[in-house]
Amino acid sequence: MYLPSWLSQLYRGLSRPIRRTTQPIWGSLSRSLVLSSQRRNPEFSSFVVRTNTCGELRSSHLGQEVTLCGWIQYRRQNTFLVLRDFHGLVQVIIPQDESAASVRKILCEAPMESVVQVSGTVISRPAGQENPKMPTGEIEIKVKTAELLNACKKLPFEIKDFMKKTEALRLQYRYLDLRSFQMQYNLRLRSQMVMKMRDYLCNLHGFVDIETPTLFKRTPGGAKEFLVPSREPGKFYSLPQSPQQFKQLLMVGGLDRYFQVARCYRDEGSRPDRQPEFTQIDIEMSFVDQTGIQSLIEGLLQYSWPNDKDPVVVPFPSMTFAEALATYGTDKPDTRFGMKKYLKRKDIESIRKFSADHFDQEILPVFLNTNRNWNSPVANFIRESKRPELIRLMETQEEDVVLLMAGEHNKACSLLGKLRLECADLLETRGVVLRDPTLFSFLWVVDFPLFLPKEENPRELESAHHPFTAPHPSDIHLLYTEPEKVRSQHYDLVLNGNEIGGGSIRIHNAELQRYILATLLKEDVKLLSHILQALDYGAPPHGGIALGLDRLICLVTGSPSIRDVIAFPKSFRGHDLMSNTPDSIPPEELKPYHIQVSWPTDSKAAKAH
Repeated sequence: MYLPSWLSQLYRGLSRPIRRTTQPIWGSLSRSLVLSSQRRNPEFSSFVVRTNTCGELRSSHLGQEVTLCGWIQYRRQNTFLVLRDFHGLVQVIIPQDESAASVRKILCEAPMESVVQVSGTVISRPAGQENPKMPTGEIEIKVKTAELLNACKKLPFEIKDFMKKTEALRLQYRYLDLRSFQMQYNLRLRSQMVMKMRDYLCNLHGFVDIETPTLFKRTPGGAKEFLVPSREPGKFYSLPQSPQQFKQLLMVGGLDRYFQVARCYRDEGSRPDRQPEFTQIDIEMSFVDQTGIQSLIEGLLQYSWPNDKDPVVVPFPSMTFAEALATYGTDKPDTRFGMKKYLKRKDIESIRKFSADHFDQEILPVFLNTNRNWNSPVANFIRESKRPELIRLMETQEEDVVLLMAGEHNKACSLLGKLRLECADLLETRGVVLRDPTLFSFLWVVDFPLFLPKEENPRELESAHHPFTAPHPSDIHLLYTEPEKVRSQHYDLVLNGNEIGGGSIRIHNAELQRYILATLLKEDVKLLSHILQALDYGAPPHGGIALGLDRLICLVTGSPSIRDVIAFPKSFRGHDLMSNTPDSIPPEELKPYHIQVSWPTDSKAAKAH
């Protein structure tokens, strides 16, 4: 069922005047770039054969002759028909008199979800038959003519939000799934937020919207990239993980303020919050510091936030990486809740088993009774005189349960952070609301390490984020002596325990960039010779950020997966179930690319393909 005011909520903010800057953008050039700040209500029936949408008719339209187009949602007793389009629902009266037999035949025999066009008069519903749950519930359409535009065959599932459908079936028939209210709401809200972001960046703050290439080259570090063959033997393009290098080159080119709704690609498996192709709100600025980027993003989110949600409160709180890890066990903490609720004894055993099964790690619980005595095997190993100090450090209260573990600091913190979320899951299965879905808790996490030891070879370093991130000014001297201790000028934006954005101040000095790439990361600098050369030609100080649009909209709408806020997403395995992609290509079509497929001989591998 369509919510009464969902569309008006989406467009409510568009009719109010927009605050504009009067600062000229380049002298007289600004006159040609100034856009009208006047907003009008959208015209949904321009250029098309209908006069109105199904969702807009009210008592104020009584007596009007209208033409509507839409899908047959419901039919009752061959007397009433509910017509649906993107805007809502309206009830249509099927004429019963003999002179309208042809109209009645069309509307009574057309299968559900067939597309029809009807013309008629807007009349009042009989007294007592109004439907307050429908925005159009006070009126109905007395049909005079009807045309079947396209009959619908038997559907693989009903177009109703309450019908349970597997995700595989939804993705296989995505064009049908898109007709549901929830998908319509999600995609229209996404469109509105992006439009407001464009308005904020371009019209209020002078950003330039620039498209960057999709075909690029393989670059060192980071996630795996998709390769695209060329007709030159042995040479490939690569789909970019992000426009990182291009956005920096735009700053060298003097564009000063860039943004893009950017398509990005990573050859990685899908998760509820990730898929192989995704969208970023990509931003870069010259002559900016970390505080400037953070203020920009806070204003951007506040400006573009949906009107049916609680307003965004700025500035967002900030926390260092070390503090987040020590306090929450993760660099993307969910700050909507602490952990002050009671767990049952069987829950503790469940958590201990979770730790042992998933991480091969022993967890020791400590129960504090009303006298703050320790009820735990670990009490035998801690002197009585040390216990009050531990209680003070952990800020424990009476009747608290403390989970202790031993191990390398980062790994121990990470595991305890996962157990904190596991405890929250256990409590919420019993109805304890810890993570309010209507609460949006933003947090900046700063002062990340610039480098991390490689997992396969801990003696070597890799970039914690990417190799263009600038070191913290206070730690630059450590680059040449103890690089593993250098902090970065990287910052992440976290929302309800999810990373929705990340950025940094960039290295704009070619010599420093070359030293980090060649000496510390041991990368082939020839692959990045273009950007090193550009930094030598008067590159301004610059920095930026990218917001994960799919993840942000997923959280705003309360969807369980980013696939619910993308029109045509990939499956969990990265496949398009609707078109059966990726697909094989005949050998003769691969010849121009000088490629041969080496088929696996192992039966399991062959079955996987």
